Amino acid sequence: MFFSFGIKDLIDILLVALMLYYIYRLMRDSRSINVFVGILIFVVVWLFVSQILEMRLLGTILDKLVSVGVIALIVIFQEDIRKFLYNLGAHQRMRTFLRFFSPKRTNDRDTSERKRVVMPIVMAAMSMSKAKVGALIVIERNTPLDDIVNTGEHIDASINQRLIENIFFKNSPLHDGAMIISQRRIRAASCILPVSHNLDIPKELGLRHRAALGIAQETDALAIIVSEETGGISTAKAGTFQLNLSAEELESVLTNEIQ
Repeated sequence: MFFSFGIKDLIDILLVALMLYYIYRLMRDSRSINVFVGILIFVVVWLFVSQILEMRLLGTILDKLVSVGVIALIVIFQEDIRKFLYNLGAHQRMRTFLRFFSPKRTNDRDTSERKRVVMPIVMAAMSMSKAKVGALIVIERNTPLDDIVNTGEHIDASINQRLIENIFFKNSPLHDGAMIISQRRIRAASCILPVSHNLDIPKELGLRHRAALGIAQETDALAIIVSEETGGISTAKAGTFQLNLSAEELESVLTNEIQ
């Protein structure tokens, strides 16, 4: 049996190892690593009892538990599974492949339209940075943010520097929460975002940064943060931060990422 080991068996082992690694990363990020370890221990015991020791009664009981346990895990970890499948579909190579099926816009017109959208956001961010007014702006990309929009106040207005500054003004009733920009329009304000539980976030970064990272981990959205304490401008995308951006750097990021 040992000498029948072939290339297909090696690929099989590598694929299982890769799958377990990604499940481990998913569980680690959601702080469910103990559950992952417990599942591995149960699977090892189940295989040892049913395949090696061939204990029929105990093996049958464990088989039934596995059948029910799969359904229970899907219910318990439905959000984590959704995030895993989203990350799989949003992989850079997959997105590159899908671009072949996306309609292309006229370059000159699209560049002008992007600048019309980008500049008010950049100017508002710089103005709020100087005044140390906290702000959190989320720009929708491929993943719809309708569920996030529904947690706030609907606006549906053109992107305007003064409107953005007025919404995040300290005495404004809409300043607490996130602004959502979709289809190059301001769709809503005072929206509630999922908060990241990543333990690697620097302690000097506050709740706005955690909320920005949370939405950047769960979707492909771009989040812009203006710190109320320091006035620093940062962005969050694909689960990572770009901190202390200048106006030129922010404009470059928005021009490349906004759709």
